[in-house]
Amino acid sequence: QVQLVESGGGLVQAGGSLRLSCAASGIIFRSSTMAWYRQAPGNQRELVARISGLGLTNYANSVKGRFTISRDNAKNTVYLQMNSLKPEDTAVYYCYVIMRNVWGQGTQVTVSS
Repeated sequence: QVQLVESGGGLVQAGGSLRLSCAASGIIFRSSTMAWYRQAPGNQRELVARISGLGLTNYANSVKGRFTISRDNAKNTVYLQMNSLKPEDTAVYYCYVIMRNVWGQGTQVTVSS
């Protein structure tokens, strides 16, 4: 059974930083492409960043230069380092295993102006 457990969300002022973590179990993590999505109220869920098993990364244009996705295969964990946060980054952030179509429970990120 695949499980994804996110942590690290919270309330931060604009310009601040947060690091999200997603611990995975039940998958061959080192070969799995992992992603972070987010969903703001009234909006569709959107891709924020993804990272392949080889460490290749892609980012949404809105977060390029501010967010960094990384992974630690020894800990079966993927991270999202978020810097220079803006109020428009406020959303529930979800971890996702692409090939297994499995979502985490989500973690709230709120950026105040």
